[in-house]
Amino acid sequence: MTDILVINGPNLNLLGLRQPEVYGRTTLAEVEAMCVETGKDLGATVTCLQSNHEGVLIDAIHASRGTRDGIVLNAGAFTHTSIALMDAIASAEVPVVELHLSNIHARETFRHKSWIAPVAVGQICGFGPAGYALALRALIGHLETRT
Repeated sequence: MTDILVINGPNLNLLGLRQPEVYGRTTLAEVEAMCVETGKDLGATVTCLQSNHEGVLIDAIHASRGTRDGIVLNAGAFTHTSIALMDAIASAEVPVVELHLSNIHARETFRHKSWIAPVAVGQICGFGPAGYALALRALIGHLETRT
């Protein structure tokens, strides 16, 4: 069975509360439940992790090497600042789909640059919580073409 890790970065623990006009009213618990159910529908095991700490995210990516088939990563603001996350993804050699609830390209200029994009297999943004299901489908489709 395909094993996917869904990682949510800083401030995503406040989904549903923080800037609902940008990020919506769906909570992180609801997003995670939807990810697990989508995974089941697609024949995959989905595990979810959220942390506000960059090192925890890096450790999770490293631990995925050789143990997980892929990662869906919403790195939050670390997307635009963390070369360390980019290096971790490149080192882990696990396919990553970059995900954002909002359309980062339609927001402030500083959000247009992603350090994750160069090492991700693709990017999904702007579809709110539905983007997680899209990312899981895209990642599993990508994995199927590799076998």
